[in-house]
Amino acid sequence: MSVLAAEPGAVPAGEEPPDTGERHRLTAVTGLAALSLDAMASVAYGPEAIVLVLAAAGAHGLGFTLPVTLAIAALLGVLVASYRQVVAAFPDGGGSYAVARRHLGARTGLVAAASLVLDYVLNVAVAVTAGVAALTSAFPELYADRLWICLAVLVLITGVNLRGIVESAKAFIVPTAVFVGSVLVLIVVGLFRSAPAGTATAAGHASALAGNASGVGTLLLLKAFASGCAALTGVEAIANAVPSFRVPRVRRAQHAETALGAVLGVMLIGLSVLISRFHLQPVQGVTVLAQLADASLGHGWGFYVVQFATMILLALSANTSFGGLPVLLGLLARDNYLPHVFALKADRQVHRHGVLALALVSAALLVFSGGDTNTLVPLFAIGVFVGFTLAQVGMVRHWWLERGPRWRGKALLNGFGAVLTGVATVVVTAAKFTEGAWLVVVTLPLLVAAFGAVHRAYGRIGERLGLGRIPEPPRRERSVVIVPVSSLSRLTSQALSAAASLGDEVRAVTVCHTDPEDRAHTRALERSWAAWDPGVPLVRLTCERRTLGRPIAAYAREVAAAEPASRVTVLIPETEPERLWQRLLQNQRGAVVAHAVRRETDAVICRLRFRPS
Repeated sequence: MSVLAAEPGAVPAGEEPPDTGERHRLTAVTGLAALSLDAMASVAYGPEAIVLVLAAAGAHGLGFTLPVTLAIAALLGVLVASYRQVVAAFPDGGGSYAVARRHLGARTGLVAAASLVLDYVLNVAVAVTAGVAALTSAFPELYADRLWICLAVLVLITGVNLRGIVESAKAFIVPTAVFVGSVLVLIVVGLFRSAPAGTATAAGHASALAGNASGVGTLLLLKAFASGCAALTGVEAIANAVPSFRVPRVRRAQHAETALGAVLGVMLIGLSVLISRFHLQPVQGVTVLAQLADASLGHGWGFYVVQFATMILLALSANTSFGGLPVLLGLLARDNYLPHVFALKADRQVHRHGVLALALVSAALLVFSGGDTNTLVPLFAIGVFVGFTLAQVGMVRHWWLERGPRWRGKALLNGFGAVLTGVATVVVTAAKFTEGAWLVVVTLPLLVAAFGAVHRAYGRIGERLGLGRIPEPPRRERSVVIVPVSSLSRLTSQALSAAASLGDEVRAVTVCHTDPEDRAHTRALERSWAAWDPGVPLVRLTCERRTLGRPIAAYAREVAAAEPASRVTVLIPETEPERLWQRLLQNQRGAVVAHAVRRETDAVICRLRFRPS
């Protein structure tokens, strides 16, 4: 009879495998739905941004729509290739921050992180307001309530993300598929048309073409290129959130990045081809995408499917930030640049504090803007291009140091991308500076300074704690336990029993104020204490002022000064209510004493929760 050895790590028959959390992580497909909505939705405003700039040169200028789009698609290819390399080189996530921190220095890494934080927060506000703007365009009677609708959409997206990134991917995969499918159908059908199927959407609207058309110069083309580059926001989100993918994380994240680049590139180029094919002109009050849907599909149900899918995806594209920013905040917290609470994970691999922080800041932005997209758009996309540029420069240094196979070609690719994104950063910032971009320019260094302040604070704390050094051996010290009491009860007995277990000496203290009622109560307590005789002395602390915590803190200081070799502990007994609402019935004396002792002494504070049964 042969005996088969169990394979290492095998799960015995009848037992379920341990939950490693992988089922709460992303596949390539769900990663595309969770982290690419920002980039996907950008086809709704990217081509339009190009057309609006080129319209300054009249109909002749619109002829450059396709060349500019091809240049943006080429940059997209460079970015996708670069971020695939970033995913492989930095599997712990962080994207631009991780690259810049390692290869360009900690300070530059913080600039990249701050730019990404700003972009992610602004993306949420812009996405939600854009989606709601599409809704109020269809239903004008809702326009006055647009701020409340924006906040409701934000609450919905936040709630979904608190359930886990996989849950958000499942919830948003259908809208993503419908949007991408409808745009691809629009492009394919439009390519087979020799003339527009309909122009009802643009009828009656004034043309946005410049009456006194200017020449098509280099500056105008650069401005059109920079404006159209808004379609590239979100490309970095997958590289930031590599830890959110299932094993093998790098390969799945790279597949998602490639798919994002391919789909986004096809949609951008396809829409630009149709703009040139149908000779569309920008008109006031109607989006270019709506005109394209009308021209390709006619003004029927297909047109409304495209519009509705665009509206939904624009609103939901905020989910890209909820997938990427909490992971980035976790990395910053791990490196001591943010409070460590941001590094904590809840069930389902959720960085809950990062999600909630993003929601609160985004809500503040929505209130500040009044739910108006135009107020926020000038601030958008600058941060992400700063991150793009730093990531590209960092990857050039990465290849220079690594010098692996074909490193020169990879470094040249990243260097070319750095030049393109750097130019785009300068042009976008200059073009939008007076429209509100100055606020981003001012906020960026302030955010970097805040990161540095947190890091220095953690450094001082670590120095005091001796982190990284072997501490001295532990030793037993004599312990004096002080127990505040105000009456005799089961709580008092439990507190003294716990104190006797903790310390070598136990002292009960009661605070007596000078008014007759308090003095009478204290005398009654002392008589009851003597009759009970628990073996623990009761010390009266007389205080002229109506305060509770300070006399106890002062007594703890006196004991510590009189017995420097002893450890002083203040044990505060408290009743744990049966129901949550019953906390309102408590007098909060324990919290008052704990606050005073913590602020004024070095004593150990122990709060005993007593649950009466």
